[in-house]
Amino acid sequence: MERLPNLPTVVTHPPMTRREVLQRTGMGCGALALSSLVNGNCLTSSAANGLDFSRPLSPRPPHFAPRAKAVIWLVMNGGQSQIDTWDYKPELQRRHGQTLSTADPRTGFFKTTGKLLKSPFRFTQAGESGTWVSEIFPHIGQHVDKMAFVHSCYTESNNHSPALFQMNTGLNRMGFPCVGSWVTYGLGSQNENMPGFVVMTDALGRGLPKGLAQNWGAGFLPSVFQGVRLKDQGPPIDNLGRRGGQTAAEQRSFLDALSVLNHRHKQRFEGESELSTRIQSFELAYRMQMSAPGILDVNQETEFTRNAYGLDNKKCAHFGKQCLLARRMIEQNVRFVQIYSGGTSNTQSWDGHVDIRKNHSQFSGEVDQPIAALIADLDARGLLDSTLIVCGGEFGRTSDAQGKPGQAIGRDHNPHAMTMWFAGAGVKGGMHYGATDEVGYKAVENRVMIHDIHATILYLLGMNHEQLTYRFNGRDYRLTDVHGRILQEIIA
Repeated sequence: MERLPNLPTVVTHPPMTRREVLQRTGMGCGALALSSLVNGNCLTSSAANGLDFSRPLSPRPPHFAPRAKAVIWLVMNGGQSQIDTWDYKPELQRRHGQTLSTADPRTGFFKTTGKLLKSPFRFTQAGESGTWVSEIFPHIGQHVDKMAFVHSCYTESNNHSPALFQMNTGLNRMGFPCVGSWVTYGLGSQNENMPGFVVMTDALGRGLPKGLAQNWGAGFLPSVFQGVRLKDQGPPIDNLGRRGGQTAAEQRSFLDALSVLNHRHKQRFEGESELSTRIQSFELAYRMQMSAPGILDVNQETEFTRNAYGLDNKKCAHFGKQCLLARRMIEQNVRFVQIYSGGTSNTQSWDGHVDIRKNHSQFSGEVDQPIAALIADLDARGLLDSTLIVCGGEFGRTSDAQGKPGQAIGRDHNPHAMTMWFAGAGVKGGMHYGATDEVGYKAVENRVMIHDIHATILYLLGMNHEQLTYRFNGRDYRLTDVHGRILQEIIA
């Protein structure tokens, strides 16, 4: 007869009293209560922020009549030099090689020589405004009378990642919504078949900007408002085509069944914005299959238009295509388009540490013709009056040289002086606002912080930056934090 295995001894306990139950589970009950309170503060309900999460991208009215319907933000990634582009300083040319005043604080990320470095580029005046233009921008220079220049911008960080975060989100740390996300949250999308916010990064495979996708992230806003990045290699958007052999009717039937299951699940978790976002993403992806391939096909343009953007020029064809795509998306009512020039490392972006002439000659050659074509094309089609173009980097460059003694021909990071320019909807053409010191090292007149730039963009889109808020963790957040002044001086 087979023996049974030894069984463990069963220990029994007497039933617990109510007092013992409370003693043993009290902390857990407190944690559940705290969780409930925190979730209430986190604003996961649609009513809390006035959003209909069943249609989060539906168009919403602005606070007042807007000047602009859309924004194209051109990012000169790496930190474009103000004194080699749009902030001409004759005194810097005259004082080349002299020691920078010790009264000026060193702003560079690395060690600089302290010796002033003149611009290697020739400047000439252009347009009726007499704007000084660097020789590296012969095409854009033809449009200076449509552009407003703000020469006194500054930021708070001399490091790329936090400076990019501040440029995009207003704060120099990660985790906050970017401008494009705030805009689509505030106004929604005018095109049900395309994202409201599209991002294009370096198209030559030189990498993403430092900080990666958080530069176009939605932070604590529902993720439906984050930017949709077009890939620089291969298909711009994954999975735009149906799976092999699947018909349109079969796909629609599949999505309908999925929608029923998702909404049944959603009824159990009312107010969960991320669940609503996922449901919406399936539908948007389906609609994009119908619209996006046509919008992203620049071969539908005439040869004259493609060549105007430089698509026949190997040096600038990649950026030219992105600018042309931006115009095509604006025509299709995409609300916010952001394009990055330059990749990750300093030699693959505007980060001219080693040789400012070589670096800026290369990258200006990539963007000059396409940006000029974008301005001219929008103007010719009657779209410039309703489209705001913004251009700049995350900081400027130093007026003193960087590099080995006798070989110092580069410039370091400089958060205390940079130039940004605007064109299009509501902008006063040929306007120059603010000023840096005599060698372009520091903004000294009408200083402009990034919150002022953001407040102005929102204003031109018809939004009051102080009223565009989102409650998160018990606080009403906004893009401009507790700052922001509208630059009325550059508005027509």
